[in-house]
Amino acid sequence: MNVNSQLVDKFAIAISSLCVAHCLIFPILAVLIPSFITLGLESESMHFWMLITVIPSSIYALALGCKKHAKTSVFLIGALGLSCLLLAFALGGSILGETGEKILTVIGAIIIAISHVKNFKLCQKADDCKCHH
Repeated sequence: MNVNSQLVDKFAIAISSLCVAHCLIFPILAVLIPSFITLGLESESMHFWMLITVIPSSIYALALGCKKHAKTSVFLIGALGLSCLLLAFALGGSILGETGEKILTVIGAIIIAISHVKNFKLCQKADDCKCHH
């Protein structure tokens, strides 16, 4: 696994974690520190920019990993997580309600993070394998 794909896996894990933190921690901070709301982190544009960041980085890292370790299931798990994020964004509060949107976003972000951790470990294992050297 080259350094670029390792960094992209780590970046995607960080972005997924940020999604979870945003959904779960922001409401608490908004109640405890009302001026926190002025940062504008609760807007739909925040969700949009997270998606714009996480989709290409996840597809890139998972595709490189799939090529290296040949486990398409890891890519498909990541695709499931991305689908959850896209559905949460597309259906939003209007269909799912705010709680439903947060739940689907958190589930998607956790699934994506799991797929990247698995991808990272499988790629390291493939790099350590002496069979193809």
